[in-house]
Amino acid sequence: MADVILHIYDVTNSGSDKTNTTIVHINKIFKDRIGLGGIFHSAIQVYGDDEWSFGFCKEGPGVFSCPSGKNPLYKYRESVVLGRTNFSIFMVNHMLRELSREWPGTSYDLLSRNCNHFCDELCERLGVQKLPGWVNRFANTGDAAVEMVENTALRLRQAKTEIVSASKDAYRFVVGVRTGSSGRSDSPRNPNRGSPRFQTAWFKNLISTSVKTSITSKIETQDDDVVLQHQRLHTS
Repeated sequence: MADVILHIYDVTNSGSDKTNTTIVHINKIFKDRIGLGGIFHSAIQVYGDDEWSFGFCKEGPGVFSCPSGKNPLYKYRESVVLGRTNFSIFMVNHMLRELSREWPGTSYDLLSRNCNHFCDELCERLGVQKLPGWVNRFANTGDAAVEMVENTALRLRQAKTEIVSASKDAYRFVVGVRTGSSGRSDSPRNPNRGSPRFQTAWFKNLISTSVKTSITSKIETQDDDVVLQHQRLHTS
């Protein structure tokens, strides 16, 4: 008899460090906090120090092994003991040879034939419980999940750019209203007002107070609202 151990990794082979980091965070939230699952790679260890899994390749079997918990493509997460098999090491090796023929690398499919499905098949043959439901729950989102992560990262970058641009526009608007068309300031002149350091400090103050909401909403209103803002700033 031998323990059958499931090794679980965060899928961090997208080619983008930002996407990989986002996937790790998503897995922490959806698995650790909510308990729903995540985007995982899995492998099975039974007899010996190696783990067995399945992946895409253009030629030959997709079944492969590596030292347990040491797959260099992914970020190791945890291990789960699924039970003990009554099959001998000879029979387990025979199973793995059969699976290598039945699971060629070209048959890999993210939605219906991935590493988690392979581990389920191996566990069934070993006579132990299958993978916990949360391990493969997101398989049906597959590439869509990774695409969603990448799109989210892109939108966050775009939002950051838009916020910086909006802050500059708001700053110029406020300065223009205070100086008026003649360029004369209604308040004591600050010689550092146009410096990047001053603008940064001004923007932080804008974010930390309700002025942010007021300025943003008034800039996007019609001309009569702009006039009203002009009057308010002059009387403040």
